[in-house]
Amino acid sequence: MINTNLSSLQAHQQWMDNNANNIANVNSDGFIPSDTTLLNTTKDNVAANTTLAQDNGSIKSQTDLTKELPDQVSIEAGFSVNVTAIKTQDEMLGTLLDLKA
Repeated sequence: MINTNLSSLQAHQQWMDNNANNIANVNSDGFIPSDTTLLNTTKDNVAANTTLAQDNGSIKSQTDLTKELPDQVSIEAGFSVNVTAIKTQDEMLGTLLDLKA
């Protein structure tokens, strides 16, 4: 189960990297942002799929802050949930080892 949370953390990190790059280039003329989606690739694996957003032909940056900033809230919540799950699993494993000893 911890492997699922770890792969999810890695996917969220990739999403955050792409999100930060999009925001950093909000004033870069001709910049086309990346869109990231999270996918369950196997039963115990989460991955980030990144694609370029559709080019609308604008010579200005196409980064939409009304999309990017709420995404940061979702990413932060994803990190928090996965870290809490890993901590809980770690505590449960520690308790089981203490009971066995």
